[in-house]
This record gives sequence, structure tokens and C-alpha cells, in this order.
Amino acid sequence: MADSLAKPLVLVVEDEAALATMLRYNLEKQGFRVDEASDGQEAIARIAEQRPDLVLLDWMLPVMSGIEVCRQIRRRPDTRALPVIMLTARTEDQDTVRALNTGADDYITKPFAIEALMARIRALLRRAAAVPAKGRLEFHDIALDLAAHRVQRGDRPVHLGPTEFRLLEFFMHHPARVFTREELLNAVWGPDIHVEPRTVDVHIRRLRKAINGPGERDVIRTVRAAGYALDTEPA
Repeated sequence: MADSLAKPLVLVVEDEAALATMLRYNLEKQGFRVDEASDGQEAIARIAEQRPDLVLLDWMLPVMSGIEVCRQIRRRPDTRALPVIMLTARTEDQDTVRALNTGADDYITKPFAIEALMARIRALLRRAAAVPAKGRLEFHDIALDLAAHRVQRGDRPVHLGPTEFRLLEFFMHHPARVFTREELLNAVWGPDIHVEPRTVDVHIRRLRKAINGPGERDVIRTVRAAGYALDTEPA
């Protein structure tokens, strides 16, 4: 029993029975435990009953869409850092941006190679399982508590998704230095997650929106044709 509980639990949220069966078969073959939900409301209930280690979430679901499920996951403090991979048949750029804006850590379009999906699952789980550093980082009026996984700007708590938290942490380790999108992808997402450079732009926008409140200085500097930096100086 202890051995089975040590295996990561993946919640598959998919209303297409044949695809759900195929995903279960391949995940279990690779040593994962699998739970299933066929609609959005059931997914939320399953997560509340037993928090999974990762969610494979279809975009188009009955009752509640995958987009809304992802929003609810990110609103709750106990699931805010839960890794989510969105499965979608939608291939337009704006759909990809919408999925990432909602809080998905990664996305993969249907049809997909099962080997590619497994590689992304393992990469996200490795990232989530990394032992958190301890201590506190400070820049300007921003404080990041590594152990408690909390961010504060002045007296205001800042609520960040897991990717934005890692992005801010990386910037705070290297203040004022400009990083290209490719450098940020390698440092924050990892070299084994294959996502488009525009993914960085989406998460930078989310970080900027969360970290910069009304009347506060914008600390994310965009350097044209170069990249981004955490900096209080104008470009």
C-alpha cells in the first residue's frame, strides 16, 4: 500500500471515454496512479476529496469548461501551485494565450504523441517536487518568502500562480539583468519543456499585472529586441 501511495497521482479530466481510457492505460504503464473526472464540476469535487499531484485538463468539458476549472484551481490557496496541463484541440495563438492566462502551466494540442505528453508530465512533476529553498529575497519594496511561498509588496500581499512565482524568484536572484525569452524558458520552465517563446510574454504580463498595483512603480522592464529585467530604472 505504501508503495502505491508513493506513486504520483494524476487526475485525468476528459469527457471522451476512449481518450480517457488511453491516457489511464499509458499513465499506469508508466507507474502513475490515475483518477478520472468526465466534467468540470466532478473535477473540482475530485480535487477536494484527494488532491492530485498533477491535473490533465481537457479544455472542452460539459457542465464547466476546463478554463473555468483552471481558474478555480488557481483561486484556492491549497491548489494554487497544483501543476495543470491543458489538453486542447484548439490551435489558434489566442487560445494558447487564453489557456496560459487562466493559469495552466503547460498545454498540448490534440492529437499528441503520448511520449511527448509523458515527458511534459515528468518535467512538471520534477519541478513541483523540487525541495523549496529557504529564506527571503527582497527587491525595492517586494519581499519573497521562499519557505512560505508568499510574496508581499509593501503591506500588500501578492497572489501569484506557480509559474509567476518561479519567474519572480529567478528575477529577484538576478536584479537589473536583462534575460532573453529563451534564457527565461530554460531557467524557469527547464530545457525539457518545449513551449513557444511567446509563453514567456504571457506569464510576464500576468506577473506584471499582479506585482504592480495602482500607483506602484512598474518593476518589470521590457527591453525591446532583448528581453525582460526586474528593474526600477526606465528602459
